Amino acid sequence: MSDASDHHGIQRVREAAARKGVDLDIRVFDESTHTAADAAATVNAELGQIVKSLVFVAPADDGTLEPILCLVSGPNRVDLARLAAVTGARDIRRATAREAQELTGFSIGGIPPFGHGRSVRTVMDPDLGRFETVWAAAGTATAVFPVPPGTLRILANATVAPITEDRRAADREAEALRDHDPSNGGMVGGATPSNAGA
Repeated sequence: MSDASDHHGIQRVREAAARKGVDLDIRVFDESTHTAADAAATVNAELGQIVKSLVFVAPADDGTLEPILCLVSGPNRVDLARLAAVTGARDIRRATAREAQELTGFSIGGIPPFGHGRSVRTVMDPDLGRFETVWAAAGTATAVFPVPPGTLRILANATVAPITEDRRAADREAEALRDHDPSNGGMVGGATPSNAGA
């Protein structure tokens, strides 16, 4: 593990938490925590403890794109119909990498749950509440921090709502094992703590 970094993205995350009275234990690693599986292995956590910050967009009344950030448990996938029902947004879709960066100020692979360049509506997967501690990206592809789910909800000003696909636990477990298989590239849907499979 590297020493704490002064990277501007990490500082933005740290400062955003400090404004709400929370001192984050941000950990910067030499190896990438780019995929949810990588992050879980690096911090010795269950895949479900990894927070994926997934950016979606919906057209605003003025024609611009409104970002919607979904904080999702590692093995879960967002159900667009459920997300649309929860947010009331029409024509919601996954943001492109460029849109995600422009709307949050962070690159995919390190998008944190808060500390963005603008206000971002945030919805949190209730499955994260099953854990005492979850791990989220801290502004870069190698920085993460542990946080209790309740504190994460407050820091991200998130609404907790069911936004993921209904899948049997056995299916999720089998998929997690398959996606973590080194012969499959170790990728979880080609995804990161911040962008893994919608």
